[in-house]
Amino acid sequence: MKLGYWSWVFNNVKTHFGFDSKHVLDVSSYSTLSTRRTGWGKTAMMEGSDSMKELFRRISPLGNQTIVPVLDQWVEEGNPVKKNILRSYIKQLRSYKRYAQALEISVWMSDKRYFPLTSSDVAIRLDLIAKLRGIEHAENYFNSLSKQVKGLEVYSSLLNCYTRIRSVEKAEAILQRMRNLGFDRSTLIFNNLLRLYYKIGNYMKMDSLMYEMKEKGIACNTTTYCTFLSAYGAQCNVDGIDKVLQMAESDSNLDLQCSLYTIAADAYIKAGHFEKASLMLKKSEELLGGRGIAYDHLLTHYTSLGKKEEVLRIWELYKKRMKVHNKGYTAMITSLLKFDDIETAEKIFDEWESQTPQTLSYDIRIPNFMLGVYSRKGLLEKFETLVNRIILKGKKPNFMSWYYFAMALLRENRMEEAVEAMTEAILKLNSGSWWKPCEESLAACLKCLKGEGDTDKGEKFIKLLGDRDIISSDVQVKLLSYVKDEEESKLDGLIILAGGASDGSGETDQFSELEEDNIDDKPTGGSMSQVKLGRF
Repeated sequence: MKLGYWSWVFNNVKTHFGFDSKHVLDVSSYSTLSTRRTGWGKTAMMEGSDSMKELFRRISPLGNQTIVPVLDQWVEEGNPVKKNILRSYIKQLRSYKRYAQALEISVWMSDKRYFPLTSSDVAIRLDLIAKLRGIEHAENYFNSLSKQVKGLEVYSSLLNCYTRIRSVEKAEAILQRMRNLGFDRSTLIFNNLLRLYYKIGNYMKMDSLMYEMKEKGIACNTTTYCTFLSAYGAQCNVDGIDKVLQMAESDSNLDLQCSLYTIAADAYIKAGHFEKASLMLKKSEELLGGRGIAYDHLLTHYTSLGKKEEVLRIWELYKKRMKVHNKGYTAMITSLLKFDDIETAEKIFDEWESQTPQTLSYDIRIPNFMLGVYSRKGLLEKFETLVNRIILKGKKPNFMSWYYFAMALLRENRMEEAVEAMTEAILKLNSGSWWKPCEESLAACLKCLKGEGDTDKGEKFIKLLGDRDIISSDVQVKLLSYVKDEEESKLDGLIILAGGASDGSGETDQFSELEEDNIDDKPTGGSMSQVKLGRF
C-alpha cells in the first residue's frame, strides 16, 4: 500500500478514535481511574416490581461511576427499596466485575437503609473488599466481625480470598481454624484448597486433602473430579485421567455433567491423546443442557483438535437450540480465526452486529478480534471500515483497539504514528489490568523515540510504562539511560525489557481478551509428583 494512502488512513482512523496528539504524551492528561463503560445492553431480567427495575435502568449505564447518588435520589423520590432486589443487583454487578458498585450497594444497604446483614451478605462484602482493596483490608474487616456473624459462609469467603491470591500459608491456616470450629465438612472448602494446590503444582498435597475427605466421609463432586483431571492433564498422565473418569462414572451420588467430559477432553489434549479427547467431547454433547457455556467449550475444544467441520456443526446446533449471547459469538469468531477463516468469521461477526443493541449488548472486545486479524494481515482498508462501523454504533475503541492500530502502524514502519497509538493504548488501560503490550512492540517504540532525539517524550513514555506497572522500577531506570544516551547503545530496548518487564502478552494470545474463570487454570509449576489414586 502506498505510504500516502496509509497516512490518510492513519489520520482518518485516529480522528474516529478520538485521538488528540497534543496530549498523547502529556503525563498530566491521564488518570489511573478508568471511565470506560461496560455495555449491559437491555436491562437484565430482574425479579421485583417495575419500579425497582427502573432503578436498575438508572444504575446500568453508569460504567465505573459511583452509584450512591442514584440510590439516594431514588429514596428521596419516595420509591420503595427491597433488600432481596438489592441483593440481586449486587449479584449482577459482580457478574460484570463492577465490584466497586456492588460494594457501594452492600454498604448503602446497611449504613443508610439499616438492613440487617446476614452471613451471606457479610461473606459477599468480604469478597468484594478483597478484590477492590486487597487482602489486608479484607482481613481487617473479617477481624472486626462478631463471632455470631463468623459462620461457615464468612470463613469460606476468606478462604476463597486466600486461594485466589495463591497464599498457601494463610489458606492452610484458615482451614485449620475451620477444622477447630467444625466447619470442615463442606466439599466446597476442600475444592478451594485442591484448586489452589493444582494451580501451584503441588500434587502431593492434593493427594493428602483427598485422603482427609475420604476419612471424613466428604463426598466428591464434579469440581473435585475436574480438578484432579486437570492435574493429571498437566502431568500428561493418561492412566490417571482414565482412573479419575472411571471413578466419577461409577460414583452413584454424582450427577454426571457435560463439564466433566470437556475438562477430561482438555486433559487428554494436553497429554496428546486426541482420539480419547474426541470421544470425551461426544460424551459431553450427550449431556448438553440449556447453558450456552457448554456449547462455547465444545467450540473451543473442537478447535484445539483442529476439527473445523465439528465446530461448524456445533455452531448450527447451538443456534438451533438456544439464543446465542456474546460469549457464544466470541467462541465461534475466535475459533474461526484460529483456522484462519476470515471470511466465515466476518459473516458471524455481521450476524452478531445486526443484533446490537436490540437483543445483544455491544461489547467492543468482539470487533477487536476482527481488528486484530486485520492488523496482523495488513488488511488496512477493512480495519478502517470496521472502525467506522464501530463509531456509527456510538461506541469507542478500547485499549486493544488502539494496540491493534499501533501494531498495524509498526508493520507499515510508520513509527511516529505507532508510538502515538501505543501510548493511547496504554493510557486507556484500566488500573491493575492483566494485559501488557508485547516487549517487541515496546522496544520498537523506544527505538523510535531514541532515534528522534526527543528525550522529553521518551522519558514521559517510559514513565507511563512504569506508572501502569508494565515495567519494573529497575527497568525504568535502565530505559531512561538508554533513551538519553546519544551514543549507539550496546543494549537495545528489547534486551532491557526482556530482562525485567512484567509479562508482556500483547499478541501472544490473540484470543485472551475475554477472560473467564474455569477449572483449568494453568498451574504455575512445582512438583510433578503423581497423585496417588489409592487415596482418592
